[in-house]
This record gives sequence, structure tokens and C-alpha cells, in this order.
Amino acid sequence: MASEAENRKSFAIQADYCTAMDAPITARICTALGQGISRSSETGRRVLDWPGEPVADALVLRLVGGLHALHRRGVIELRRIFTGEETDIGRMATALDAVLCAYDLPLMPWLYGPPQTNEAARSNGLMTGLLHLAARYGPRFELLEIGSSAGLNLMLGRYRFDLGGVAAGPAESPLVLRPEWRGSPPPAVPVAIVSARGVDIAPLDLTDDRDADRLQAYVWVDAVARQARLDTGIAMLRADPVRLERGDAADWLEARLAEPQPAGVTRVLMHSVVWQYLRPEAQARIAARMEAAGAAATPERPLGWVMMEPNRDLAAQEVRVRGWPGDTPMELVARTHAHGAWVEGLAPPYDTTPYVMRVA
Repeated sequence: MASEAENRKSFAIQADYCTAMDAPITARICTALGQGISRSSETGRRVLDWPGEPVADALVLRLVGGLHALHRRGVIELRRIFTGEETDIGRMATALDAVLCAYDLPLMPWLYGPPQTNEAARSNGLMTGLLHLAARYGPRFELLEIGSSAGLNLMLGRYRFDLGGVAAGPAESPLVLRPEWRGSPPPAVPVAIVSARGVDIAPLDLTDDRDADRLQAYVWVDAVARQARLDTGIAMLRADPVRLERGDAADWLEARLAEPQPAGVTRVLMHSVVWQYLRPEAQARIAARMEAAGAAATPERPLGWVMMEPNRDLAAQEVRVRGWPGDTPMELVARTHAHGAWVEGLAPPYDTTPYVMRVA
């Protein structure tokens, strides 16, 4: 169990991440919350006595999401803070603690589960990894995503990408993803998504206005382009819903891997900003099952693993790729902004150090 001081420090840590990701308003809100939150509200007491690891649990983002939802509903006490008009940390700290007291009941549920910052542009990193697998095994993929949230990345095959001049996806897509590209481009090879299925422990249904509003609240108020991208993604999903189930990631993956696999199609486990939320035993089960399935993979029925997970020391995400058949360990092929604003393609030889979520 973290101490009160450690739980308060997590607000400063999150503020630093927000600053590094060009979100000054949200950074100020995090800083002010860390200074102003008190035991005057049940929400404040729960935060200050948080029983888990506050950074890994994304405690601050849970609370900021709840406050953003209140702002989106027109709570007047938050208007100047969330528009960036108020910049004095002391005044913000006092005002935010007062809001926690006044809106304790609607804020408390935001602490019950991790944030779902489902971001379509995270597909930039995932598609980069798929291009590396396509260069090895061919263009056709069956995608299995764990921690799918609302399923925006399950539509990866419907988006248009420009990844350092390498094009992928349908040219007529209403959503074009063109991140700032740094470093080496990915392989310029075709990709075809044959099917895409996902699972989440608490999936959001974007055909439901309440769930859509919840997801929008997790997008930081600074991120105007992300809000617009989310609006487009929601419209695309409502027009053609994705295959998203509720369930345990390890159980679901084991069942999917046991199903028949079409010849000429690479089956791929993919996930983004999910690993930290899985219990260690679930991580171990998934890794062991992938190794076992990989040992049985053939050139006609390959298996792949594409992950995009945080390196908090660098305030970036790491894109890592593993493929079977083959003895090459999982390789670090790219780094990317947490919300897909930029991608840095790395050059071989690739780092094969096992992934560990480093916390600064």
C-alpha cells in the first residue's frame, strides 16, 4: 500500500507526462490536484489512501477523467480551469478540492476501474509492427486484441496510414492517420486485415451515448485533434460495429488460439497500453500460451505478437514484434508517442531485451 505522500507524488509524475505530451492544461490540473486534494471528501480520502500502486493504476487519470466529464456536462466551477483561463495553481487547488466535495457521488465511480483512453492513432504503432510481420510472413492477418476498450483499434484495417511515406489501408477511409515520422520507415509491403476480434474486462459500447461520453472524457481537454479523431472513429464504428467481447484477457486468448487458423493467414496478438493493467499471473499465462502456440506455428499458419507498451523513462511507447516460426526474440522496432502523434522507426539490429515497464 502506498503512503499518502507517494499517492500525492503520483500527481506530479502524471503532470510531467502531460507536459512531455503537450498537454499544459491537464498538467496544471494534475499539479493542482496533488496539492489541493484533501480528506474533506470521500473521493479525496480514497485517493490519498489508495491501496495499490498509483502510477501503474493510473490513479490520477481516473480522477481527471471524472472531472473532465463534469466539465463537459457544464459544471461552472470547472469552466475556467478546463479552458485554461485559470493558471494560478493555488486557486486551482482550492477550487478543485471544493468540486470533489460538491460532486463526491458522481466522481467516486471513476476510481473503480482503470481509464479507457482508447485512441485510434495508437494504430500507427500497431500498424508499424504489422508491416514488420507482413515482410516476414505475407500480407494477410487475423487480429486478436486484448484490452480493446471500445474497439477503435480493431478498425485498424479501415484506416488510411501514411507512415513515413509508406501507405497502408483503404484510400477512401474517412480517417487518415499521418503521424510525424522519425527515423527509419517501416517495410513497404501490403497488409490485408482478414478479421479482427477483441476482448476487454469492461468494454465500452460506442453505440451507447453514455459510453461514448465516458470515452470522450478520458481524452485530455488540450487534445482538440484527438477529440475530432474520436468523433470520426465513433461514427465509423456505429456504421459498422466491431467484434468485441467482455471477458478475461488470458482466458479469451487461450480460447482463440485453440480455434482453427486459416492457411495463408498470420494470427496476431496485439495490445496497446494494456500490459500494466494485467495481473502478473495473467501476463505469465499469456506469454506461456503464446510461446506454446508459436512452437506449433508453421509457414502456412504463422503467429505474431505486436505490442505497444509504455517506457515511462522516455515518456514514450515501445513497439515490439515477435513472430513464429522463427527463433528471433521479440524485437523493439519503433517508439511512438502515447497518442500516436509521432512514430520513430528504429533500424536493425533491433534491441531484444525483454520488455519491462520502467517507471521513473
